[in-house]
Amino acid sequence: MLSLHPLLAFSDNYIWTIADGDGQALVVDPGEAGPVLRAIDAGLRPVAILLTHHHPDHIGGVAELLARWPAPCYAPEDARIPGEPVRVGDGDRVEVPELGIGFDVLAIPGHTLTHIAFFGAGLLFCGDTLFSLGCGRMFEGSPAQMLGSLDRLATLPGDTQVCCGHEYTEANGRFARAAERDNPARDRRLAEVATLRQAGQPSLPSRLDQERACNPFLRVDSAGVRASLGARGEDSASRIERFAALRGWKDGFAG
Repeated sequence: MLSLHPLLAFSDNYIWTIADGDGQALVVDPGEAGPVLRAIDAGLRPVAILLTHHHPDHIGGVAELLARWPAPCYAPEDARIPGEPVRVGDGDRVEVPELGIGFDVLAIPGHTLTHIAFFGAGLLFCGDTLFSLGCGRMFEGSPAQMLGSLDRLATLPGDTQVCCGHEYTEANGRFARAAERDNPARDRRLAEVATLRQAGQPSLPSRLDQERACNPFLRVDSAGVRASLGARGEDSASRIERFAALRGWKDGFAG
């Protein structure tokens, strides 16, 4: 049996781990070493590290971890990720034989130009591209790239567990309510999230079918999102323009 567990880093980052009963574990996006080192002291034994993109809050702990516990590290082709990881890109596959699982590598540019996701074993490690009820900012990519990446992720099976890089669900939910006024599935999801957070539990992982039903950035074609954009004078026949308007609205949202 494998167990999925997020380690909290900084204020709202998650370092994802998948471990077997003996503590052998895959570690995803260790932005700081401390949480993983504490887990190692409690019995975790890293056998591989996956990195989705170059931002420091996702890679900052790698060097210290590898110095303490050497393991294969897989990362996108990006010189901003130091060291000597195994560079992987779209269409590659990463096998983790110690856990009996493997992951397909998907190129998902937008948040950064070299951002990748890892999909396998019913899990999606998508870094800062897709969040529950939201999506990442476009620091490097274009709206067309980001929308294409989100569209690609949205085609994965509905029971896929979406393992995002940050605990942003409640804040994203406030914008989702403005972006699509009437969405009962979204309201049920937010009630579930409120219960989890009040109990001190993560809101993640979510399921991809939940995101397709609730996340406005996967719903740029829905009547409700288009009506909200129209009320702002920002509806368009172009999906890319609608997405860009929605993301721009979220960037300045203070709700």
